[in-house]
Amino acid sequence: MEITGIISALVVGLIIGALGRLVVPGKQAIPIWLTLILGIIAAFIGGAIAALFTTFWVFVLIVQVLVAAAAVVVAEKLYVRGT
Repeated sequence: MEITGIISALVVGLIIGALGRLVVPGKQAIPIWLTLILGIIAAFIGGAIAALFTTFWVFVLIVQVLVAAAAVVVAEKLYVRGT
């Protein structure tokens, strides 16, 4: 993977994190930096999961956002419980 691919994956991950946070209803008690990191991780994991079925970009995006939303919910529960 070239540096441009890594940079674009990071940017997509930031967007995925924001979309994942928007999908979850209510106010989240986690910081935005944690949401963005979760989005980057979710973009890679969701992309890998979606690649098992198809490479159609809309499907990949939906899977990535759903993984990010699930990560936000789990992180919020852990973050609130830890404080």
